[in-house]
Amino acid sequence: MIATRFLALALTASVSAASVTACGGGAGTERWVATENTNVEIDWDAINQAYRDAEGPEDLEKRVNEIYTGDEIISVSVRDVDDKSQVVTGFFDNNEDGQVDDSEKVFTIQRDIVDPKKAQYAINGHGAYGHYHSPMWDIASGMLMGSMLSRMFMPGYSPMYRQPYTTSPASRSAIASQRSTYRAANPAKFQKASGSGRTYGKTGGSFGSGSKSTPTRSGGGRVGGGRFGIKGSTRPAGRKVVHLS
Repeated sequence: MIATRFLALALTASVSAASVTACGGGAGTERWVATENTNVEIDWDAINQAYRDAEGPEDLEKRVNEIYTGDEIISVSVRDVDDKSQVVTGFFDNNEDGQVDDSEKVFTIQRDIVDPKKAQYAINGHGAYGHYHSPMWDIASGMLMGSMLSRMFMPGYSPMYRQPYTTSPASRSAIASQRSTYRAANPAKFQKASGSGRTYGKTGGSFGSGSKSTPTRSGGGRVGGGRFGIKGSTRPAGRKVVHLS
């Protein structure tokens, strides 16, 4: 009986010691392991540029899907919250109901008019891309940009999307067809990388380099490089961290 109890205590102590070692060896320390993330990477600099250049929601959804290298179609929602604020959402319309569900969100762009000649916007990733948060960028009247942004500086500007624009389920097939044509015409951009995961093409890049109309980070200074705003920049690209408890 005593021998059995001693054996049970020894086994319990052994398991406890192994658990402490796996969790980092003591109080206040943690062990993180990286696991494969099958989501394709997104070139956030290119998404930023697409938003600045877009002539409208239809043009934006075309540009975004040319940038995205996965199989899914990214639908777009544009909603004017009030006279000064607009929210653009990119999402996977998995159930094809034309509605933005939180679980389907890929990114949001929040744009706010600061005064008649200045506005600011920022991009935030969601879900598998939730690690990405851009700085706040300043845009000003007179900068080179598409009409989707520039119209807010026009005299008598009135928000156009109080009733939100959303990519219709019926138009998704047309977007897919157009994207297939674009990929066939640009094969070098869509070669699947070797190794595991689903990384395609080239990600990152130098946003706005060489452009006189490059937006500035709020508070001054030019913005460049493809990794700004990403928390934990030492994390391997295309990988996801999991906390072992």
